[in-house]
Amino acid sequence: MPELPEVETIVADLAPRLEGRAFRKVTVQWPGAVGKPAPEELAAGLAGQRVLRVSRRGKYILFRLSSGQTLIFHLGMTGRLCVPGPDEPPDPYCRATFHLDEGRELRFGDVRKFGRIWLVDDAACVVGKLGPDALDRCFGPEGLIERLKRRPGARIKALLLDQAFLAGLGNIYADEALYEARIHPARRAGTLPEDRVTELHEAIRVVLQRSIRNRGTSFSDYRDGLGRKGNNQEALLVFRRAGDPCPRCGAIIQRTVVAGRGTYFCPACQQP
Repeated sequence: MPELPEVETIVADLAPRLEGRAFRKVTVQWPGAVGKPAPEELAAGLAGQRVLRVSRRGKYILFRLSSGQTLIFHLGMTGRLCVPGPDEPPDPYCRATFHLDEGRELRFGDVRKFGRIWLVDDAACVVGKLGPDALDRCFGPEGLIERLKRRPGARIKALLLDQAFLAGLGNIYADEALYEARIHPARRAGTLPEDRVTELHEAIRVVLQRSIRNRGTSFSDYRDGLGRKGNNQEALLVFRRAGDPCPRCGAIIQRTVVAGRGTYFCPACQQP
């Protein structure tokens, strides 16, 4: 699933290409991709609207429009949102095509059909449920300490995956951040002293910013806003590295299940 770094990379690619452009028409190839309103209303409502700003909130992509409305995308498990080159062949998994005034297209592709599109008057009806953004400059270590105090019995990885607790992290970067901070993924939040929470806060920022510099992690489906793969899969230290030696201590990286998700950790560096 595209997480914060992948979505941030897509936004950075799309913003200079879409801001100031207008939608000429919209073709919805799979109606189930549209969460709100009905697909025909989405198409009619977008015609002629200009994109004022492209931004991100957690794992959501937001287009602020000239009408005051917001067009929102969530990529689900395998979604792609890109402006293809003129010679790019048709995407067999394209679920919606947004035709732009200067002749180009914005394509929303999704193999597994978990992604969604919304056109809303108030973005909060879609993203208002999210917790603070993991890279928000206003969300410091004290904010993470306070939020963890409210959930002392929860396992730390489960909290990092909860978008209402902290927006943007998914399975890849939760594992990487916990490894950087030397915290076992099944540890209870209430057992972490404040200095360890401060280290975790810093680790979260480090792994997310590293992946943004590497243009995201591509194992299979993820592509950036121009249809290219990311490079961060080469920089991952524990995720999907079960059986490899820990790059820090040499112990063998293990896989377990926490919060229903496959979880990778070093048993020596991240002791329970």
